[in-house]
Amino acid sequence: MRIRAGLCVAATVAAGLVGVGAAPAAAADVGGATVVPVQVTGDPAERFNLVLLGDGYTEAELPTFRSHVEKHLNTLWTIEPFKSYRSYFNVYAVEIVSAESGVDCDPGLGDPQRDTVLDMGFWGGCNPNSVQRLLAVDGAAANAYADLAAGTNRGNRQLVALANSNTYGGAGGVNATASGGNALSALISPHELGHSLGGLQDEYDYYARGVAGDTYDGPEPSSTHHTLLTEAQMRDTRAKWWRWLGEPSESGGTIGRYEGGLYLQKGVWRPSRHSMMKSLGFYFDQVAREQMTERIASRVDILAGGTGTGQPIGADRVVRVETLHPVSHELTVGWTVDGTAVPGTGNARDLDLRTLRFTPGTHTVTATVTDPTPFVRDPAVRESPALTQRRTWTVDTRLTTPVVDEPLAITTSTATARPVGAQDVVYVESTQRSDRIPAVSWALDGRPVANPGHDGDLELAGLGLTGGTHRLTATVTDPVTAESVTRSWTVDATRPDVDYALSEPLLSTARPGKPTEYVYNGPFTMRLTGTDDAAGQVTAEFRLDRDGWHNYYGWPTDAQEPFLFTATGTDVDGLVYGNLGSGGLSVSPFAQRSPGYGRHTVEYRGIDAVGNVGAAGEFVATLIPPPPTCTDVVSGRHAGALVVTSGVTCLRAATVTGGVTVRAGAALVVDRSSITGAVVATGATAVELLNSSVRGAVTVTGTTGHVTAVGSRVDGALLLSGNTTGTTAAILAGNEAASVHCAGNSPAPVDLGAPNRVRGAASGQCRGL
Repeated sequence: MRIRAGLCVAATVAAGLVGVGAAPAAAADVGGATVVPVQVTGDPAERFNLVLLGDGYTEAELPTFRSHVEKHLNTLWTIEPFKSYRSYFNVYAVEIVSAESGVDCDPGLGDPQRDTVLDMGFWGGCNPNSVQRLLAVDGAAANAYADLAAGTNRGNRQLVALANSNTYGGAGGVNATASGGNALSALISPHELGHSLGGLQDEYDYYARGVAGDTYDGPEPSSTHHTLLTEAQMRDTRAKWWRWLGEPSESGGTIGRYEGGLYLQKGVWRPSRHSMMKSLGFYFDQVAREQMTERIASRVDILAGGTGTGQPIGADRVVRVETLHPVSHELTVGWTVDGTAVPGTGNARDLDLRTLRFTPGTHTVTATVTDPTPFVRDPAVRESPALTQRRTWTVDTRLTTPVVDEPLAITTSTATARPVGAQDVVYVESTQRSDRIPAVSWALDGRPVANPGHDGDLELAGLGLTGGTHRLTATVTDPVTAESVTRSWTVDATRPDVDYALSEPLLSTARPGKPTEYVYNGPFTMRLTGTDDAAGQVTAEFRLDRDGWHNYYGWPTDAQEPFLFTATGTDVDGLVYGNLGSGGLSVSPFAQRSPGYGRHTVEYRGIDAVGNVGAAGEFVATLIPPPPTCTDVVSGRHAGALVVTSGVTCLRAATVTGGVTVRAGAALVVDRSSITGAVVATGATAVELLNSSVRGAVTVTGTTGHVTAVGSRVDGALLLSGNTTGTTAAILAGNEAASVHCAGNSPAPVDLGAPNRVRGAASGQCRGL
């Protein structure tokens, strides 16, 4: 294997962020590689390095690889804990020129094996005993190319190999893989990082798509998010996820005990109904997120530097620690002298020993850096080196510290190359002398900002920014010379917007101060489109009936197609999507579920490229059962009366000049049609009047199935009596009628929240509809 390294296209600047949009100089030869620093927040030796490699991209297709990288990363940074700990990562893209386009056995075992450098392939590398979605990679080749990212090595990096494919697939293990262009591909990579980086297990209740898993018969699983214990046993023994039980899950529902996982359907339980390790599109639940947080933090040192500890120091100086800086919150720093806490340090990274009035002799000073993230509840994890680190000095009062005159300068800070979000924590660090502590002051749009506690970090969330673009400036001042240096950032405080577009409903109702309501009697689609005032991807999300937020990716087979909702979901390659029924939005096809007829609330929002989360909007969609299947269809003009004696007669865009009579055992569906004359149905199996008009009265008596009138006009009286419609009530929604009377119907009629306009009286069961 020959590797040819190309030139980096952007300078690697401490704390800098480099976009992938700039095209590098072409790598001329097949197998040639160009390393592109996408995000650099520090020395690779002090960061966790994410290296994305492309396989099956020809030289002409390298722009496609860049777009795939951008989409994967922009999605990754919306998902916790990656969002909060983005600053712990350096990210590099390795653009490798492939001889052929695509990868092996895509999509089937009979498809060609391509000539690619990383030898990626579906079916576990074209293995007939594997499964299609298992996307394999040559680990040795991948690591050889990753070595081109200077400063990274197998100990401080994670590889993600992207295949030039639109087929669903990926794999975890030491190296993560994902298809680059599938509609779900940007969600495959964080799932696979859950395996490779987080050590999480799959929560699927199947291995082969569409084939139900068996029953678990082993001992208590070692996986932190699988168990045989009951909730009571978890609490009593303080085992597994007992600390999270009963809380709303970040992935929807309540954290508890849900059967299925480890590719098995029975006998083993997981914490949430649908977290990322079971259903792509949802977030990690708290149990998985806690483990991911520990694993990410363990790959760096949160106490990154400071005053040396190799030999005793004098009591006449300042000591200092340097910490990492999560995007979402500030690390805490506490100080002790001889085991006793020093009061009033205000979370400072510096301690002036001269203020402590040491007694003669030697003493011990310790700084403890802790990550207070609410993502972690296990004290053992909190106290682990991942989240708590200490540095200790021996102080000898007999020693004198020489003063070194070091020019004041800002040494590192939050990146300035891109805007920061309105909820970010911004930091600045400067050179430190042993005899003084520089002061940091902050100003927003030229006005001073109060910042109690440690002055080197500023939590923007506390400023309550409501929109617009702002200028944030940090000024570091020498307290002796009054010399100062500054650094500025652009703050993007404008939240993104998301608009929705739905397929045509039977009825829509808009009322002031209320969500718009829609009525459907069959599948309907939703398209979400995000917009922002700044460049970068807006990641749209939605949630169904207050369940977990779910990434909007279009449709699994095509990112450009809208999302499809149906009563029991749609089976796509052995998984069910868009389910309005029981069990949640995404379920296994063999899962038992009841149809989701009724009223559903859909919320939607966006997350922009700097992490601002937009305000959620919502609409209400009510799904009613579909009309019966037509046996006869009448379209166009029909002169004279119409009598339906059997079967299901459907009027579709029809004009009937005469009355319509429906005999016992027959059914009538009137869809976008007009009838001049009365409609009389006695003992029918179903009567549906959909967006139609009747110039006369409508009388429906003794119906045994659906009775539905939606969005229609009845010039005469509308009478419903003695209809027994089972579990689905008669529906009168958004109609206009001269008068309405209902009596003896079981169940009583409903209006689905879309009142009818009645010019005269509304009486009986229909009073108030």
